[in-house]
Amino acid sequence: MSRTTAYFGARVFDGETWHDDAALVVADGVVQSIGDAPAGATRVPLDGGVLAPGLIDLQVNGGGGHLVGPGTTADDLTMVCATHRAFGVTGLLPTLITDTAVVTDAVLAAGAEAARRRVSGFLGLHLEGPHLSLARKGAHDPALIRPMDEADLVRLERARGALPHLLLTVAAETVTPEQIARLVRAGVVVSIGHSDASFEVTSAAIRAGASMATHLFNAMSQIGNRDPGVVGAALHHGSVWAGLIADGIHVHPATLGLALRAKTGPGRIFLVSDSMSQAGTDLTSFELNGRTIYRKDGALRLGDGTLAGADLTLDAAVRYLHLEFGLELGECLRMASLYPSEAIGAKGSGRLVPGAAADLIWMVEGLTPRALPE
Repeated sequence: MSRTTAYFGARVFDGETWHDDAALVVADGVVQSIGDAPAGATRVPLDGGVLAPGLIDLQVNGGGGHLVGPGTTADDLTMVCATHRAFGVTGLLPTLITDTAVVTDAVLAAGAEAARRRVSGFLGLHLEGPHLSLARKGAHDPALIRPMDEADLVRLERARGALPHLLLTVAAETVTPEQIARLVRAGVVVSIGHSDASFEVTSAAIRAGASMATHLFNAMSQIGNRDPGVVGAALHHGSVWAGLIADGIHVHPATLGLALRAKTGPGRIFLVSDSMSQAGTDLTSFELNGRTIYRKDGALRLGDGTLAGADLTLDAAVRYLHLEFGLELGECLRMASLYPSEAIGAKGSGRLVPGAAADLIWMVEGLTPRALPE
């Protein structure tokens, strides 16, 4: 039997604009309207806070104690999605960092199975590597970084057909524009990251169809007076969307402010967590490709101090951006939902409009996610 529910008592953000003194009306998991509650609807009062579209995270290396990698199954991907749902994330891309072809094939198969099961929150996969720059490897294992060949292209083309979305991070100098164009024709979203490329080389990759930059400023060539680098290309080209880790550690707030003011549209800067297996746990360390990652002082680092992902969830990034950095809350929410949704072409998410899936987040005092009452 169909049930219509009207949530009221919270400010409603529909993904683009605010609605005050209005009810969000949902029936059978679909948004019906924002406004007056219809006769016969079950009225659910909310004690303040904000109702908004669920958050979308395009870079999630793990959670709940599991790191995407060797041995990952569809059940593991289900658990990662469920872990981040507690932090308001209703859609995500589990992310595999640089690994062997055998491990990549296994994770792609797990992702295809998760898609067949229609796992809640699973939007597809993000492969961050292995076609990266050794000069900008970050925490990626240099022994596993390699050029792209025909077998890689075929693997990615086939995988895309079995997944809702497939995002691939490459270094602009390690793949050719022709390879990028071929992947984009197959429906793969190509992002530039872990790259030491010049502005010209990065621009050629963008002209070929690369439409994103992975964790802007981190593990990429910086803006120089004679070469704007990958950062400059990402900010300059309006077709590019750029993920950013907003934790006050990966990017200085002054640099973040400059980037927000400088970014040419329609592509926008959006938030990612770059979370690892520690999310939702009290882990103080874990293993990555045989190396220990230490969790301390709000960061994840290798023994030599290299940052290795982020001790962050997407709701915490929203809190940082609004409560500490001072950005208007609506724009923070767009950066955590609407913009990443648009960046990968995930139609039907990031907005609370009639006909859209009622993937909701209720954030109460301090912008803390809380489960909606029945």
